[in-house]
Amino acid sequence: MGFPSIQSRFAAQAARTPDATAVVCGDVLLSYRELNDRANQLANRLRSLGVRSENPVAVLMEHSADLVVALLAILKAGAFYLPLHSAYPRDRMQRIMDHAGGPILLVDSAMQRGETPTARVTIAVDVDQATAGMPRTDPASPTTSGDTAYVMHTSGSTGEPLGVAVPHRAVLELVADPCWDSGRHLRVLAVAPYAYSVSTYELWVPLLRGGQVVIAPSREVDARSLRHRISEHGITGLHLTAGLFRVLAEESPECLTGVQEVLTGGDVISAAAVRRVLDACPGIVVRSMYGATELSLFATSVPIPRPEPGSGVPLGRAMAGVRLYVLDGNHQPVPDGAVGELYVGGSRLAIGYYGRPDLTAERFVDDPFAGVGNRMYRTGDLVRMTGDGLVEFVSRVTDQVKIRGFRVEPVEVENVLAGQPGVAHTAVVARVAPSGEKRLVAYVVTDGAPLDLAALRAHTRAELPDYMVPAAFVEVDALPLTANGKVDRRALPEPDFDEIAGYQPPATERQELLCALFAEVLATDQVGIDDSFLDLGGQSMLAVRLATRIGKALGVEVGVSDVFNAPTVRELDIWLNSRVPAATT
Repeated sequence: MGFPSIQSRFAAQAARTPDATAVVCGDVLLSYRELNDRANQLANRLRSLGVRSENPVAVLMEHSADLVVALLAILKAGAFYLPLHSAYPRDRMQRIMDHAGGPILLVDSAMQRGETPTARVTIAVDVDQATAGMPRTDPASPTTSGDTAYVMHTSGSTGEPLGVAVPHRAVLELVADPCWDSGRHLRVLAVAPYAYSVSTYELWVPLLRGGQVVIAPSREVDARSLRHRISEHGITGLHLTAGLFRVLAEESPECLTGVQEVLTGGDVISAAAVRRVLDACPGIVVRSMYGATELSLFATSVPIPRPEPGSGVPLGRAMAGVRLYVLDGNHQPVPDGAVGELYVGGSRLAIGYYGRPDLTAERFVDDPFAGVGNRMYRTGDLVRMTGDGLVEFVSRVTDQVKIRGFRVEPVEVENVLAGQPGVAHTAVVARVAPSGEKRLVAYVVTDGAPLDLAALRAHTRAELPDYMVPAAFVEVDALPLTANGKVDRRALPEPDFDEIAGYQPPATERQELLCALFAEVLATDQVGIDDSFLDLGGQSMLAVRLATRIGKALGVEVGVSDVFNAPTVRELDIWLNSRVPAATT
């Protein structure tokens, strides 16, 4: 690698190409020199407040150039960043902050106007006068390759969010992987929330290789905005979750025109979606990537040739510095082609779970194939491996599921529901809706009192990120059990995604069209003008689909944020009045 830390490698790159553009966000452009200088100033500000090696610094900011400055500055101060997602409910943020010991919190003025968690010190990066007066010299804080670079939180099997601590070494190994040597990732579009591990690729692969990061505004990942930014900024590489990739491929595959390589993964990749994108965008490379936050993002990679109908898409082959093992229940290798659990070893592994040595020891186990002191991570995925090292996904070992590319432990959702008025017992599972989207369903046994579903849904929204909020709540008399007394999730009834209360019919031709499009996207029989897209199970990928279809039907630009800001047909119809004549169909 040659560098002990992310910040030292960045400083070397800034010295080589000081005037090259590093970050683009709207009208804001930062050169490598400007980014380095501004990060140094903020780093010195953090040092003046007592921030030292292995200290956490929390971040709650919109997607912006200032965000990149903040993350780099935290590393330059010798600390590690603790990203908070703006979609997290405040209580969830506070639990993460409290677990980290109440660290300093970096915000921007937009976030500061909202409800932020309590911190020892809160700094609004974009307006802080003290930072502007700090020296631009690098604080040169000592950092080793094994020090923590960031802690990102995932859904936890304990019922609480679980922080994964990733060292500088793992990120630098990812950046050094030969799969980036093609030059197809020198201008990367950053669309993922920075609280999720995909941001590791979006930020550090281009910035540590002399490339450019183009920051997309938060929540704008619809076909319209992607097409615009890809064309305007000459985007060469980006990552899309498997679910979002499928939606864009089905609705508007040509929006990726101009991209040289698109990475996708996080769930089973649709072969039909790959074919549609390859057909619509000649010359594009679609690459399958597999990994986890515990593996500093990616562990396997493979470019996908045009798959034949009926064929699957593999997870890929081991990337540099990664060891893959397919093992049986006794931790012994299975023959090529046989199914076993995937374990991953090598230099990409996380340090472990922040503040949870018990869970770290459970999932990061000794690697008997690599000598004393080496570890491997138990992924919980059942796979098979071909003789040439290609890994194919089969199923999960545990109840853990992927929703929109995000890992969800159903027990965390169940814990939020437990103890609420009317709830005696509950089980949460993932079901495939008629639309083909995977959605969470909560099965509830009542305590005899009437169940207020609206209040229950509101409570889960206040406690959990939107992708963890069940799309449907089903009342059952009892939870079916297996012979050994565990909940038999397979025996739970299929939910009725068509259930609608208080139906109000459309009053105009355009409302009728919108109701039909809502129903089509949500795969339900009927939607009234006051039925909320969110209450009917809508989420970001379905919003992408809905925005695209409304835009095509009415000839007007509609974004994902527009759907979330006006989630009913009545509200969306009012919003559309200023953009398209009401008589248009």
